[in-house]
Amino acid sequence: MPVRMERPELSTSSDVAVAAQERGYPRIVVEPPGPRARAIVDRESTLASACYIKAYPLVVARGEGPMVEDVDGNRFIDFMAGIGVASTGHAHPAVVGAIQRAAGDFLHVCGTDFYYPAMTELMDRLARLAPGPTPKRVFLTNSGTEAVDGAIKLARRATGRTQIVAFDGAFHGRSYGAMSLTSSKALQRKGFGPMLPGVHHVPYGYCFRCAYGKSWPSCELACVSAIERNLFARRVDPSDVAAIVVEPIQGEGGYVVPPADYLPALRSLCDRHGILLVADEIQSGVGRTGRMFACEHAGVEPDILLTAKGLASGMPIGAIVVRETVDLWESGAHGSTFGGNPVCCAAANATLELVENGLVDQAARVGRHLLARAADVASRHEVVGDVRGLGLMVGLELCDPARGGAPAKKLAEAVVQTAFRKGLLVLDAGESVVRLLPPLVADEVDVDLALGILDETLAEVSGA
Repeated sequence: MPVRMERPELSTSSDVAVAAQERGYPRIVVEPPGPRARAIVDRESTLASACYIKAYPLVVARGEGPMVEDVDGNRFIDFMAGIGVASTGHAHPAVVGAIQRAAGDFLHVCGTDFYYPAMTELMDRLARLAPGPTPKRVFLTNSGTEAVDGAIKLARRATGRTQIVAFDGAFHGRSYGAMSLTSSKALQRKGFGPMLPGVHHVPYGYCFRCAYGKSWPSCELACVSAIERNLFARRVDPSDVAAIVVEPIQGEGGYVVPPADYLPALRSLCDRHGILLVADEIQSGVGRTGRMFACEHAGVEPDILLTAKGLASGMPIGAIVVRETVDLWESGAHGSTFGGNPVCCAAANATLELVENGLVDQAARVGRHLLARAADVASRHEVVGDVRGLGLMVGLELCDPARGGAPAKKLAEAVVQTAFRKGLLVLDAGESVVRLLPPLVADEVDVDLALGILDETLAEVSGA
């Protein structure tokens, strides 16, 4: 279950104001979007494909650490980090320097066919940092979605089985394989069928809104035992299942932190039936939760681990990290032209160096403060039904007390938009969750600044 912290004393509004003045953010000089931002938004509206989402009209000019400045000079405190991509903050000097040096040497030689030191170094780092004692093999991709698709191929090839189990609320990407595992929003699949055959969805370990109407720990993990009791007994024999693909913490599904014994129970289930456990750590990995990978909190070693997003602080790269005994596909069975691009590898190596040597510990420390401050804010707002998270991956689930605690989707959307106008960048997730995922360089003062704005925002939009 999510760790709940004792609530500290809140900083006074004057303390927060002084901190903001000293740091130079947040600072709103013109109501966003300002005139320069509106001009770019209007221009792009005639050019961009209709499928783009655009959470709010933020037009970025530059960033530094946990600060983002728009084209009109407004400065925001960033608690969305490009959906967890800017792990070391914006324009970290060590990462920028690594990119510049690599770009000055050469921009690309396909890693599927040739060799270069940065790629070998990155593979070595990932193999060493991945959870568990068994030797690992690494395949580098250019995105998380590509990593998911590769994992599906590998799981089927390695096991000789065809069926895949995924979870309600999951988000794994938007290519056909990844989209077939995704079930966070119907819109993401609408009109694109048929999906990849052989994919089955089951309820996730979502204690706040348990699909079985039970409570942990008296539930005895009904969400796991039901996989055997329902899915395996009635719809698919476990001997046909290649993999169970799970997010150790659900991201788009609502920042859902399952019970502490949930992943170990899934590991045991997989072991009983010869099924591969695939951990999608694309959003929860690279120090985000205060450990290098979230499944380490549960002491679980997956057969296949997927990472991307924060791996290179914004450069496009991902990875499939697989136990050596599962790396059962031959040369030429899989490939990627841009996966493991040398400039991206340099950025990833610099990022992992920073995370491993300080930022992962900072994320754990600051994350405890963030969870405590979020709980303090929640105590003053009836609409916050649950606060949960690990490290710098925290969600506040908003509920409608007048409807028996039903998800308050419109309220969550209003919080995101209002916070933006006040200088705080956040995003929603799930049905009605406001998610907080600052860069790992954020400190306790950044948390105080952000939570002060969030407190004001909740009061404003809820009328409290």
